[in-house]
Amino acid sequence: MIETLIMGLGLVLVIEGLALALAPSRIEEALAFLAAIGPERRRALGLAALAVGVTVLWGVRVFG
Repeated sequence: MIETLIMGLGLVLVIEGLALALAPSRIEEALAFLAAIGPERRRALGLAALAVGVTVLWGVRVFG
């Protein structure tokens, strides 16, 4: 179980590192977009991402 958690964290770091290394200007654009929208919309985006992530993990657990 702990190995799976560590592998998941490692995968997140790899993906984040790739995004920062390959498209740093796009990261700045994304941050500017997030700064431009209101906190309620950011909260809704965060909750939507959370729901999608939980659904994906549940699907992998049930069907994988």
